[in-house]
Amino acid sequence: MNKFYYTLLLIGTIRTAQAQNDLKPCGADELRIATLKQHPEIAKAVITRDAQLEAHTATYVAGQGKSPSTATYIIPVVFHVIHNYGSENISDAQLKDGLDIVNKTFNKTHPNTASIVPAFQGIHADCDIEFRLATKDPNGNCHSGINRIASPLTSSGDHRVKSLIHWPPTKYLNVYVVTNAAGLAGHAVWPSDADTMPSWDGIVLSHNYVGTIGTSNLTQSVAFAHECGHFLNLHHIWGGNNVPNFYYYPCADPNKDCNIDDLVADTPPTIGWQSCNLTGASCGNTVDNVQNAMDYSYCNIMFTQGQKARMQACLTSTVAGRNNLWQTSNLMATGVYTTATLCGANFSSDKKVICAGSSVAFTNTSYHGAVSSYSWKFQGGSPATSAAANPTVSYATPGTYSVELSVSDGSSTITTAKQQYVIVQASTATVAYPFTEGFETMADLNSGGWFTNNLDTSGTWQLTAAAASGGSKSVMINNFSSTLNGKDELLSKPVNLSGATSLNLSFKYAFARKDTSNRDQLQVFCTQSCTGTNLQRLNLVGAALETTAPKSVYFQPTASEWKTASAIIPSVLFTNGFRMKFVFTGNGGNNIYIDDINLAIDAGIRDISEDVQLLNVFPNPSSGISYLSFSLEKPKTLSLKLTDVLGKEVMILKPELYASGEQRLALPTAGLQSGIYFILLSDGLRQLSRQLIISE
Repeated sequence: MNKFYYTLLLIGTIRTAQAQNDLKPCGADELRIATLKQHPEIAKAVITRDAQLEAHTATYVAGQGKSPSTATYIIPVVFHVIHNYGSENISDAQLKDGLDIVNKTFNKTHPNTASIVPAFQGIHADCDIEFRLATKDPNGNCHSGINRIASPLTSSGDHRVKSLIHWPPTKYLNVYVVTNAAGLAGHAVWPSDADTMPSWDGIVLSHNYVGTIGTSNLTQSVAFAHECGHFLNLHHIWGGNNVPNFYYYPCADPNKDCNIDDLVADTPPTIGWQSCNLTGASCGNTVDNVQNAMDYSYCNIMFTQGQKARMQACLTSTVAGRNNLWQTSNLMATGVYTTATLCGANFSSDKKVICAGSSVAFTNTSYHGAVSSYSWKFQGGSPATSAAANPTVSYATPGTYSVELSVSDGSSTITTAKQQYVIVQASTATVAYPFTEGFETMADLNSGGWFTNNLDTSGTWQLTAAAASGGSKSVMINNFSSTLNGKDELLSKPVNLSGATSLNLSFKYAFARKDTSNRDQLQVFCTQSCTGTNLQRLNLVGAALETTAPKSVYFQPTASEWKTASAIIPSVLFTNGFRMKFVFTGNGGNNIYIDDINLAIDAGIRDISEDVQLLNVFPNPSSGISYLSFSLEKPKTLSLKLTDVLGKEVMILKPELYASGEQRLALPTAGLQSGIYFILLSDGLRQLSRQLIISE
C-alpha cells in the first residue's frame, strides 16, 4: 500500500524546457515545505481533506463509483492575462492554441502521440475530460473567456495575482498567464489545498509555456497539461511528498525510495526525468514512462488509464467543489454546454503606431460562434473598407484614425468601433534643433504633430491650462482618478538633428504620489526614426519621480512643485527622423505634468552653470581613478552619477553639501569596462555633464 502525499502552494512546478541544466528541479517544493512549517494549521486541514479525497478515489477506482468511461467531463476555463504591456500579453489565438494542446493531450491526439514508447501505448488513455473556454461571466453576461489586467504582479507570478481577479473556482478553472510564474514555467494548487485555501485555487503559467505559437512552442506547451493534471489531483510521476516529515524527493534524485510513487498503479515507480531519454530506466524497470504528462522530460504528452481514473475520481468528489464544474447547470451558466452564438465584436492588430506609408494587419477576435460576414471601415486607410476576415491596410497621411468592425452570423449583426486606434507618424522632420515645445499653440495633441498612444482603457495624455511651468499650458495625465495600472505614451513630432555635435534634452515635470507605497514610473526614450530602436534616456520611479510630498487630493502643481530633468542625446541619434517618447506607467499615484521640452546644446544646464564653474575631469581618457574638479561661488548641495552611452546608471554618489571655492572629487572608475561615459553633476533641478573615456 503506497503512502499518501499532498501538496500546497507552488508545487506542481515544471522546469524550463530549454537550458534545463541551469534550473533547479522542484524549487517550489522547498517553498511549500517552509510554508507548511510556518503554518501547521494549514497542513492539518490539508491532511484531513486529502484523506477524504484519497478514500473517495480508492472507492471510485475500485469500480464502486461512476464508471470512468460513461461520460466526458467538461471543465469551463477562464484566462486571466496579467501583463505589464509586454510580450506576456499574449494573443487570443495563443491562449486558444494552448487550450487546444491541453485537450489533445487529454484526449490522446497530441501531435507527438505516435512517438509514444510501445511499452506504454496500451495504457495510453483518452481521459474523457475536455476543457472549454467560458463564454459567460459569473453574472451570466456574454464574455470572451479572456480577461486582461495590467499589474506589476505579472513579474512575480505567485498567488498574489489571484487577488487581482478570481472567478468562482467551483464554476471555472482560473488560469493566470504571467511574465514569470514565480520563477517557474507554471504552478497549480491541489484539490485538498484548494479546499483549504479556495482563494488560491487555479493555475499560473508563464506566457511562454502556453500553446505552440506566439511566445511559446510545441516543446514548452506541455506545461499546461501538466498543471491541469495537478489541478485534478495527479502527483508528479515519481511521487515523494511525505506529510508527517515534510519530506519530498526532487526529480531525478538517485537516492529516491522507489517504494514511494504517485499513488497510480499503472505508472511504474521512477526517480523522474529531466530530459527526454526514451530508454531511461530506474527503480528496476525495463523502461520508465518518461513521456508521462506528470514527468519533467518535456516530451511528457500522455496520461495512463490509472491517472484517468484518479482525475475522474477527483471530478466526482466534493473536495474543492470539483464535482460542480461539469454539472449541466454549471455548463449552462458558464456558456459551454452548447456551441455559443455570436455575442461580441472585437479585433486586434499587429501594431498601432506606424510611419506614413506603412501597413497594419488586423485580426478579427469576435466571439463566439461562426461569423459569416465582415464589414470593416478604416478612416484614413487604403482600402477604406473591407469584407475580409483579417485585412491589411496601409496609411499614407500622418494622423490618428478610427477603425470599425461589424460582424454577422446571418441572423444578428454586432458592431464595435475604436477611436484614434491607428497612429500614423511623419517619416521625416519639418523642424530642427534647437527645438522647444511648451504646448502653447496646440489645440489638440493628436493634430499638432504630437500623438498620444493609450495602451490601457483609462485616460491618457491631454493638454491642460490648469497648470504650467512656463506659459499657460502643459500636458498631463489624470492619474488621480484612475483605478488601473495604466500605461500611456506621448510621442513627439520628428526633429531634424542632422549636423548636431552635442545635444541635451531637458523638460519640466511635476508629480505627486498619493502615499509612499506608489511606484509610478516615467520613462523617456529617444529613437533615430519612427521605426528605429528606442533608447531609454531617463527612468524615474516612485520617490525619484515625485516633485513634492504625497497628496491625497487631486494634484495641481504650484510654481515650486516643478523640477527639471535632463539627459544627454548620444550622437547615434543625430538623424533627420529623431523623436522622443514619454511613457508613464501608473501605480496608484497622483497626476503627472510635463512642460517646456528643450533640445539644445545647453538644454537644462544654463542655470546651474552660474553656480558651478570650471567643471573638468582628468585624466581623460582614464584607466584607473579619475577626478572631477569644479569651483563654487557659494555653498551648494550637489549629487553625481555616471551613465553609459545608453543612459544606464553605473555609479551614483549621494547628495552632499559642498563649501564655496575649489572642489575635487575622486571617481572610482577602475572597475568599469572601456568605453564612453557621461558624468552628470546635479543640484536636484539642473545638471552639468562631461564626457569621460575609460581606456584599457
